[in-house]
Amino acid sequence: MDKKISRRSAFKFVTGGVVAGSLVSCAQSGTKQEANNEKTATELSSDPWSRTYDRVWLGGSYWANPMEDWAVKSGGIESVGRGGNRSVHSLTHELRDLSQPFFMSVRIQRVEKNPVDGGAGIRLGISSDLNEYRSNCFVHKGFDLGIKEDLLVLGDKSIALSTASADKEIQLLLNAKPQSGAVALHLSATLVDTGTVIAELDHLLPADQLRGNVALTSNFSLAETGSSEDKKDGPGCRYRFNQWQMQGQAFVVNDDRRFGPILWTMYSLSDNRNDEGFVLKLSAYVGPIGEQDSQELELQIKKLGKWQTVAKEKINTDGWLATFRVPQWDESQTWPFRVVYNEQHSDGSETPDTWLGSIKANPQGAQVKMAALTCQNDYGFPYEPVANNVVKLQPDLVFFSGDQIYESHGGYGIVRSPDERAMLNYLRKFYQFGWAFREAMRNQPTVCLPDDHDVLQGNLWGQGGQSMKNIENDPTASVLAGYIQSPRIVNMVHRTTLNHHPDAYDPTPTNGIGAYYCDMVYGNVSFAILADRQWKSAPETVGAIVGETGQDEDPTSFNPKLDRDGLSLLGQRQEDFLEQWGQDWRGHKLKAVLSQTVFAGISTHQPRPDRFLKYDFDSSGWPASARNRAIDIMRASKALHICGDTHLGTLSQYGVNQQRDSNWAFCTPAISAGWPRWWLPDQMNFPYQNRPEHGLAQTGEYKDTFGNLIYVYAVGNPEVGKSGNRYIKAHEKGSGFGFITFDTEKLSYTMQAYRFLIDATDGSASNQFPGWPVTIYQAENGGDNQLS
Repeated sequence: MDKKISRRSAFKFVTGGVVAGSLVSCAQSGTKQEANNEKTATELSSDPWSRTYDRVWLGGSYWANPMEDWAVKSGGIESVGRGGNRSVHSLTHELRDLSQPFFMSVRIQRVEKNPVDGGAGIRLGISSDLNEYRSNCFVHKGFDLGIKEDLLVLGDKSIALSTASADKEIQLLLNAKPQSGAVALHLSATLVDTGTVIAELDHLLPADQLRGNVALTSNFSLAETGSSEDKKDGPGCRYRFNQWQMQGQAFVVNDDRRFGPILWTMYSLSDNRNDEGFVLKLSAYVGPIGEQDSQELELQIKKLGKWQTVAKEKINTDGWLATFRVPQWDESQTWPFRVVYNEQHSDGSETPDTWLGSIKANPQGAQVKMAALTCQNDYGFPYEPVANNVVKLQPDLVFFSGDQIYESHGGYGIVRSPDERAMLNYLRKFYQFGWAFREAMRNQPTVCLPDDHDVLQGNLWGQGGQSMKNIENDPTASVLAGYIQSPRIVNMVHRTTLNHHPDAYDPTPTNGIGAYYCDMVYGNVSFAILADRQWKSAPETVGAIVGETGQDEDPTSFNPKLDRDGLSLLGQRQEDFLEQWGQDWRGHKLKAVLSQTVFAGISTHQPRPDRFLKYDFDSSGWPASARNRAIDIMRASKALHICGDTHLGTLSQYGVNQQRDSNWAFCTPAISAGWPRWWLPDQMNFPYQNRPEHGLAQTGEYKDTFGNLIYVYAVGNPEVGKSGNRYIKAHEKGSGFGFITFDTEKLSYTMQAYRFLIDATDGSASNQFPGWPVTIYQAENGGDNQLS
């Protein structure tokens, strides 16, 4: 029998349409993620796997759940794990107009039998609350049809196969026709080797049940299980799929939805103030390709109307990215760039893929605009209100302060070993970040820091790169000291988040984990980029138990046992760097410190507004003595501190020897707040003085529970998130983003704290949290205060 769907079968579905044909790879050539080029599927599309080399990544037209449990093998794809409810979504095809017909077919073969056969086939009608194709990819239910044991299954109907399928290759063929507001489905199963039809079923169901994404499924009748460290774990069978074909006017097709081979880029541009001048560093990310695939990326710029190659780099398979470093960059003008990847196929053909963008000129005006973002829990994915607002505001640079991922991203759990599977497990979570924000990063420099959840920990007290001990006592890595992942995995996380940053000040590893702190001079501003966690001491060093210690104490008391000499926050190396940086004013007029979180405990309640938690050791308010030492060093720089992590937007000023004698800190709202925090000191009767003139509650001069002096000027306390709509829920939980304008003539910083579900360009006062916007001046970061 012919290896493609027969002409006769296709004509049963389409009359007068184009039967033969396929979807070809297209360049990602727009400045928007998804151009308006939707069309209907009048041509028959077919998967490219018959000419794809063996690899994990299935191709730019697909999203695999989870990525580490799928692979291209010998011209088809296979579920390499035995877990329940695995799926492969089409990104380019969406069922939308069910008043029109459609057709779909796929070949399935069981390649490994196990005690429980969860079935394999096709899933239709996969729709989130948004019914948006990316968010739909993480909905693990829909209308299932396929083969299970020796049954043909169509929704809640089933019929025995006339011939036991065993491990034979079976072709599923689905025809769907509109019928008075409903859809009539006809499903047949045919043995590929003989052409014998072994079962048929019909079903009539409401059209709404089928709208959304379409996917292939393995073990569709089994409950979702985690992606185990041993891919052979699990009760289900393993299946092989090939020749997935679809056609029909019910489908909307959009090739701009493809994600890869080039996934996105991030870059920095910095004045090295030496013979190298301005240095461009750009990282380009690809899916996990195979050994026989092309291993090289090419960076080109458009000069005098022609594309010219700047550099070629080999892809690093510990992260599947290539980083270009180009010294003596001409920063005086904006340069169009493109990254090129030539995808090679097993039949000898080649498909070029390009990612286009602009390397902005170094800002020459007085004002430099930064978007500042943090913490993206994936219940709010793909965070379009925030992502779209950032693009519309056209910042000069973008800062992500950490928690680009959480351990729960995309479902299917955490893989901590072996390293090869752990990397894939991390990367498919990290890809959600790039998928959501790649347009915001395409055309301007990006600073992106790793935080605790990025290294797959609930909390991180790095203690100089120490490996975590007694992991069995802390499986979520939320309590104990050190890193739970291997140095190879931590370095891979660092590589994927910040390899494009300016060169590290001193990259010397600590216990095998590289250091990344550095500075970036851009737009007449110098940014110190710090690691809050890597050298931080752990609470266990002072006998404290996270989440328990202090709960029986007076809320306003300060426990001297929680601080002592020798405790670390930034570590000696970063303190030395920060001191040197604060005294170096070459090439700029303003300074800012970029790090993961605020140097104070500005939260009283979590994760409910009625649950007081006295000590939040995760904050950089602890250890207090190390915090004060860091601020004493930072004060000389008169830098604004910009950070995130707490899921609570705050604007505060540090005090060390007295209130308000040091730097201001803008802790930005979370992109999509997960674990909520509140700052409610008035409810706890914390003494305060000098409430700001605006008179907002919970503001003024306080001591936090570690005894640190803080002046809280504004706070974006959340509501309790209750909505069933992800975007409304994110808004309720105090999500949003920050925006800072640096004025290098007025020597000022203007800070804005935008809510989640707003249009940041419409000028509405309600777009921002109470107390913002705020302008402070450089001298105020040294305690010479004007704002009251």
